[in-house]
Amino acid sequence: MDLYEYQAKELFARHGISVPPGQVAATPQEARSIAAELRAPVVIKAQVKTGGRGKAGGVRLAPGPSAAEDEARRILGMDIKGHTAHTVLVEKATGGFEEYYAAYLVDRADRTLLAMVSSEGGMDIEEVAATKPEALARMPIDAASGLDLETARLLASRAGLPEDVQDAVAATLVRLWEVLVEEDALLVEVNPLACTSDRRVLALDGKITLDANAAFRHDHAAFADGSDDGGLEARARAKHLNYVKLDGQVGVIGNGAGLVMSTLDVVAYAGERFDGVRPANFLDIGGGASAQVMADGLEIILSDPDVRAVLVNVFGGITACDAVANGIVTALEVLGEGARCPIVVRLDGNNAELGREILGDAGHPMVRVVTTMDGAAELVAELAAA
Repeated sequence: MDLYEYQAKELFARHGISVPPGQVAATPQEARSIAAELRAPVVIKAQVKTGGRGKAGGVRLAPGPSAAEDEARRILGMDIKGHTAHTVLVEKATGGFEEYYAAYLVDRADRTLLAMVSSEGGMDIEEVAATKPEALARMPIDAASGLDLETARLLASRAGLPEDVQDAVAATLVRLWEVLVEEDALLVEVNPLACTSDRRVLALDGKITLDANAAFRHDHAAFADGSDDGGLEARARAKHLNYVKLDGQVGVIGNGAGLVMSTLDVVAYAGERFDGVRPANFLDIGGGASAQVMADGLEIILSDPDVRAVLVNVFGGITACDAVANGIVTALEVLGEGARCPIVVRLDGNNAELGREILGDAGHPMVRVVTTMDGAAELVAELAAA
């Protein structure tokens, strides 16, 4: 689960990491009131789960309450890379600071946890890594031994941070590590990590991804939010579906994570020839999905207003293709007029012929059966672009 900036900063504060004072506002009037309470220039920051807010105009300085109200009015409702800003963080402005970068993440390629620290904060870390790799210190961290103050100091030194701030940054790095471990996070990132003129270290931004598999150990329910996806992910979780909302137009259902990931790639490739059509979601119905699971998945996908066409790609094994076909037929009966867009179905493997026969006998005008994965991707991309 990705957190908003203000939620990440709540966790930072719990672990003793300094953050600027601020509150969240959902209306311009609330932004004005918060700015008046802070009695200082403020920054109005769009709360969206994506980067590039500053370049998009989603971060604005306001010298006082009246300006805060005006800037909040400009930002609220703004679309930033497909994410709508429903709230803003009104935060006391910090002046005169140096910008650093700090992050911990799961390095899946090397099967370890990776620490990254840079003296070049405030910009895309990918650009720093490409143009000034010497400014980005990387260090694998053993999960069993963790990160101590001495290792944190070494990271700060390797990153080229000024000597007079290395101890303060190291102390913050240790606390950020505590956030990663104690909150079961997959990513903890601060950009920028600011050092003020009086050598205080503040987290001016924050990005945290929590491990959903560890949710039973925590009380993170307050962080759950469905505003960006219309509540689709929350509804899918309630039905025990492995669903992730993406920003495309083709709904995708498959059985098995590997097959679904391959399907996403094939759809994206085919979509390049049809106005850049892309997948709208990841949905894995699993290896032994029933007709009801298939029906639930299709209902969730067709509830997404961004979806223009759906691809069901199933290789029958434990999940027999006739069960998948029955699930599609059941879902279409339940949805009725809600089955608003074409559904391309590719079935192969266990009982594939029977599954195709079931779909053919049903004769639903929205369903088209294709025998190959590439052919199905080509057709669904074309239909989504129509």
